[in-house]
Amino acid sequence: MTLFEKIVARQIPADIVYEDDLVLAFRDINPQAPTHVLIVPKRVIPRIGEAAGPADQATVGHLLVQAAAVARRLGLGETGYRLVINNGTDGGETVPHLHCHILGGRPLAWPPG
Repeated sequence: MTLFEKIVARQIPADIVYEDDLVLAFRDINPQAPTHVLIVPKRVIPRIGEAAGPADQATVGHLLVQAAAVARRLGLGETGYRLVINNGTDGGETVPHLHCHILGGRPLAWPPG
């Protein structure tokens, strides 16, 4: 059972900011921005690049639409935000359960580095 499955099952506490039948959004315990929330499907999809298939399209679409709605609820709609999905170890993924990072609250330096 992944860390996110345990959060969804309420076996591990989390600062939950949104929940519906398909997804759960909660604050990241190691924030990389002033606002850093993760939104995960309640049903495990290990990663977008391997396990997500046609049967997962509705859930993945819902996850992205709700990520944008959560960002707006958190006050990020006017100034902007990033939605980030990491895929695999080299992509920065640390938990094999599809999740989208909602990041905002400070200007993004671009280009990076």
